[in-house]
Amino acid sequence: MDRDFSNFMLGNLNVEIPIIQGGMGVRVSSFGLASAVSNEGGLGVIAAVGLGEDETGAGCDYKTRSRNSLIDNIRKTRSLTGNPFGVNIMCALSNYDDLVDASQSEEVDVIISGAGLPLKLPALIKNGRTKLVPIVSSARAAHLICSVWQRRYNRIPDALIVEGPLAGGHLGFSNEELADGDNVHLDGILSEVISISSGFSGSEKQIPVIAAGGIFDGEDISRVIRLGAGAVQMATRFVCTHECDADYGYKAAYLSAGREDITVIRSPVGLPGRVIRNQFVERINRGERVDFGCAYKCLSTCDPEKANYCIAKALINASKGRMDNGFAMCGSNAYRINKIVSVKELFRELVEGARKCLRK
Repeated sequence: MDRDFSNFMLGNLNVEIPIIQGGMGVRVSSFGLASAVSNEGGLGVIAAVGLGEDETGAGCDYKTRSRNSLIDNIRKTRSLTGNPFGVNIMCALSNYDDLVDASQSEEVDVIISGAGLPLKLPALIKNGRTKLVPIVSSARAAHLICSVWQRRYNRIPDALIVEGPLAGGHLGFSNEELADGDNVHLDGILSEVISISSGFSGSEKQIPVIAAGGIFDGEDISRVIRLGAGAVQMATRFVCTHECDADYGYKAAYLSAGREDITVIRSPVGLPGRVIRNQFVERINRGERVDFGCAYKCLSTCDPEKANYCIAKALINASKGRMDNGFAMCGSNAYRINKIVSVKELFRELVEGARKCLRK
């Protein structure tokens, strides 16, 4: 695969091009983007978080709307592509179990789970088809998940996604680690997790490791593939595509951002989050309590008495282009994007660039 960059295997599931589109909530990666990525041979991913917020439904509470909206997204994606696709479900969601159940009931190809340790995920799966892929930010987390899954469920992950400190959205690092670029970086963590995965892989099953966080172009892809990654996960690059489900105003925040506009905030999720600085971000950084009212109770880790803004509301507003009342999450390289392209164009650039670098 090192030379032609193709055919990534998740157990018996073949992903033609080893590019996984990172799940981006709220409604940034829904059925439109996920199906377009899968149609190009990658693995498109629906972000489950936030699909039920701001939806109407007579007699339906938030969790019911959330489940129904996820099922609707899965079915729409399946109607638009015949290729594999996945769902990203954050462990921090208060209705995590229900969203996992909806995904596996619909026999989605892959469930990707991070923003916490998905230690109980295998217990929630009743079918033998859906692949399970945890997101980790350290070898320690990878070892813990593999150990618990093997001991409790006689199962190991179908793959591990290693997310480095340059990733977008919620990050599994402390602010001190994020500032320590000399000692905390993707390449080192990737190598450590590959070593862990080898220790749990049996003679019939190798746990592939997927590199994520700060991967921008073919040169980045080739670097991590040479280090032993089986595939890459990319999110930021897919925001500025025509097929991305977010409003143009969200994409415009990327197009106008400078390097100095990329910053890290503290999220009510309980983790640092990388975003594009704007007036809303400045307000919450000053500690202002901004339009707060907990309508969803969507996060098990959020304390409404202490949070000074509702991240669900902020991200709903942003996905609709109302950037005065929200913010765009992004990876560290978002400022390098200067135009909107199609998913097909982006895939051509990334695949050709990766193959060219791998053949050198």
